[in-house]
Amino acid sequence: MKDHAAAPRDTVRAAHLRPEPEAVEAAIDAARLTDADRAAIHETAVGLVRHLRDEATPGLMEVMLAEYGLSTDEGLALMCLAEALLRVPDPATVDALIRDKVAPGAWMAHFGHSPSALVNASTLGLALTGRVISTGQANSLRAAVRRVGEPVIRRAVGAAMREMGRQFVLGETIESAADRAAKLEARGFTHSYDMLGEAALTAGDAGRYFDAYAHAIRALAKRCGTDDPRRNPGISIKLSALHPRYETAQADRVMAELVPRVADLARLAADAHMGLNIDAEEQARLDLSLDVVAAVLGDPALDGWDGFGVVVQGYGKRAAPVIEWLDDQARTRGRRLMVRLVKGAYWDGEIKHAQVQGLPGFPVFTRKAATDVSYMGCARMLLDRADRLYPQFATHNAHSVAAILRMAGNQRDWEFQRLHGMGAALHTHLAKAHGTHCRIYAPVGRHRDLLAYLVRRLLENGANSSFVNQVMDGTVDAATVVADPIPEARREERGVTHPSKIVAPRENSAGWDLDDPDTLDRFDAARAPFRDAAWGDGAGEPVTSPADPSDVVGHVRLATAEDAARALDEARTWDAPASERAAALRRASDLYEAHAGELFAILAREAGKAPADAVAELREAVDFLRYYAGEAERLSDARPTGIWACISPWNFPLAIFTGQVAAALAAGNAVVAKPAEATPLVAARAVALLHEAGVPRASLH
Repeated sequence: MKDHAAAPRDTVRAAHLRPEPEAVEAAIDAARLTDADRAAIHETAVGLVRHLRDEATPGLMEVMLAEYGLSTDEGLALMCLAEALLRVPDPATVDALIRDKVAPGAWMAHFGHSPSALVNASTLGLALTGRVISTGQANSLRAAVRRVGEPVIRRAVGAAMREMGRQFVLGETIESAADRAAKLEARGFTHSYDMLGEAALTAGDAGRYFDAYAHAIRALAKRCGTDDPRRNPGISIKLSALHPRYETAQADRVMAELVPRVADLARLAADAHMGLNIDAEEQARLDLSLDVVAAVLGDPALDGWDGFGVVVQGYGKRAAPVIEWLDDQARTRGRRLMVRLVKGAYWDGEIKHAQVQGLPGFPVFTRKAATDVSYMGCARMLLDRADRLYPQFATHNAHSVAAILRMAGNQRDWEFQRLHGMGAALHTHLAKAHGTHCRIYAPVGRHRDLLAYLVRRLLENGANSSFVNQVMDGTVDAATVVADPIPEARREERGVTHPSKIVAPRENSAGWDLDDPDTLDRFDAARAPFRDAAWGDGAGEPVTSPADPSDVVGHVRLATAEDAARALDEARTWDAPASERAAALRRASDLYEAHAGELFAILAREAGKAPADAVAELREAVDFLRYYAGEAERLSDARPTGIWACISPWNFPLAIFTGQVAAALAAGNAVVAKPAEATPLVAARAVALLHEAGVPRASLH
């Protein structure tokens, strides 16, 4: 591993999975809001909501989400259509998708509720569509209606989805997007353009994304009218789009191959005096992204350019330390950096990833109120450091807006940001009433590339707790929409299941976050004592590593027919109460985890397992032991059937081997286990741990 000695980076890593109450209190302290501040913020926010409801003309997406939030079946159906329809290649599948998503909906229950005539007309169209496509085949007339209607509906729904995409995408090319943006720019708005596209899967993908970014920068350079990046258009880039293996396991490749590409784009942007922002992505990539950022900032060709920007996600527990690290980078290099503060767009995925990986905590806040508090704390930090960091506050939330206005006071060297297609009424009002500057985050690309971006926007803003969802809903009191998040954030955590409890009452197997440098160091340290170890008693045939034939992992004596016959003769069922068998299997699971370093080493050296595969192998084996322990207790009256032969494959030498053995032992059977010839040492170590846990030797051979 690289030496990461700098104190700011240590602080970032230490905050990765910190307890949520501790992180919330740190954010509240950072925000430094008095009771008078909080009361004034609430009053301003209520006024903003009332203005939007009484005087402003909301955008199509605000009123659409107010009526069709993700808490409704119809809202979920529309999201599924938006996600998939434009990628479906054949008419028959399009028709089937529309039937599946539209026909069951109770669309007329939404008719007339929205203040938008367009939304009500769309609701009526969906209701009629549902009636036509749900027409049965009972007679020829109904069949004819369906045959004639479906092609018309197909085109109409496709056009509607493209129109929905148009609300979020400024143009299909950078030139058309910039032309469309001219009207708003004449009114004082600026733009940050995002070339649609997600993670590159191949080198060809990465090359195309690089070319698209470079072309966009050159096209936008012609529209940069000053030497000040704050007043010129900018561009946002995704590191995952520029390298097909943008992951911690490939860090050396990333630094050697990705850094020069980002530096090339940064030099193009610097020559044009425009801003270039590194978009934030999954939390697993955050530490690696900071390595890339630091390396690019070290390019002397960028000296004197204040347009390099980084996006910070407020929902991440490392957000505040990242701002401190960026401030340290700016101070060290004598430059000013742009920092776009967002709340975060991958929350569902981050929560599920932490649960599935069995992490000891979450890298993000688990509640919206906690994220809102974190955002305020980070906003204060940016305003305090505005001499070195140019704050860019991306939000559509009236309370967050009011908090920033209060904290900024007369300070105006910062900007708001909003998404194209959302928040227009709010930020137009802010510009007039408070003199704020706003930059619009504007996606550019083909509608078929809209998929992942659109779904993130809908997930962010379609939940019934979302400000955008509630702001135009007159049934929700304005004071409720902009409630102070601090009291809610301080309440006891609830609602999101801790990773250790997702399979309760069984304990989840412990995970290893191999994207976290500190965990990687622990992983290496755990394996280190077994780097040159040899298992077995030195007699028999040598077992060598498939990666390095000179590495003798141990020795094994192959069983003869006589050995197998003797094992069968000596095998005895496990005559113990189910509770005792279960307890022994659980002890074995704990022993497996306690010997993780040794098992990782054997799995790597004998089976050729990479670190991520070794972790998955151990966790699956532990899960099998705990699962079958529970089954033994649940089926406590089950009787053993005799002797079981368990034969495992080479590719899962610990997990499948353990699963077969544990299942048979849980029911009290005797087991004669035969590992694959390629991986006998892993199996021998597993059996030794099972015996140590209390499984009788006579019951497991």
